[in-house]
Amino acid sequence: MEQRKDSKELSIEISKEVAGGNYSNLAILSHTPSEFVIDFAKVLPAMPKATIATRVIMTPEHAKRLFFALKDNITKYESQFGEIKLHNNAPKGTIPMGFGPNTAEA
Repeated sequence: MEQRKDSKELSIEISKEVAGGNYSNLAILSHTPSEFVIDFAKVLPAMPKATIATRVIMTPEHAKRLFFALKDNITKYESQFGEIKLHNNAPKGTIPMGFGPNTAEA
């Protein structure tokens, strides 16, 4: 595919520390009129506290772009590997702990 001469190419670098990633099994979402805040944490057995590993702050527009990108990737994943089953004991239609709206505002 040819690039147009007026298009800009973005070069992205990642440090070794960031490339290692952070494991998360809990996400806490909140928002204000001007930003979305996503805290990624991990909960471990026999540990009384969850530890927030990463906080991501983004504009509402970028949050919506992230939503569409996740939806697209989940669709592609499931077409290749099968449906992702949600294993929680919450009643159908409810949001599992930590994933969903949070009334806190930054």
